[in-house]
Amino acid sequence: MKDKAEEDRREMDRGPDYNKVILMGNLTNDPEIRYTPSGAAVASLRLAVNNRYRQKDEFKDEVSYFDIVTFGKQAESCAENLTKGRYILIDGRLQERRWETEEGQRRTEIEVVANQIYFLEKLKQLGSK
Repeated sequence: MKDKAEEDRREMDRGPDYNKVILMGNLTNDPEIRYTPSGAAVASLRLAVNNRYRQKDEFKDEVSYFDIVTFGKQAESCAENLTKGRYILIDGRLQERRWETEEGQRRTEIEVVANQIYFLEKLKQLGSK
C-alpha cells in the first residue's frame, strides 16, 4: 500500500502536461467526411500554413501542411460549409496515431484534433472593408 501511495504522490508532483495548438491557414482541399460504425461524424481536413521570414536581405516563404481531424456536429458543419482554399483558424491539440500496415510495417502520424474551427475571411479582405 505504501508503494502505491508513494507512486501516486510522485505522479501528482509532476504536474499537468500541456497540449495546445492554434493554426491559421487555407484548406488544401474540400473536407472529407465519414461516419464511424456508431454513426459519429468524422471530418478530415488538410491545412496549409504560410510562414514568411527574412534571410539576409530578402524574404523567403515557407509552407507547412497539417492534417486536421474533428468530430460530431463540427465535422458535419465543416463538410457542409468549407471548401478548398477557405481560410480557417484551428484551436486544438496534437495526437499521435500508430498502426501497422498489411505488410507488417509500423506507421506513425501526428495530427491535430480540432476542438474549435473558426471559419474566417482573408485578413486582407477584412482590413479593406
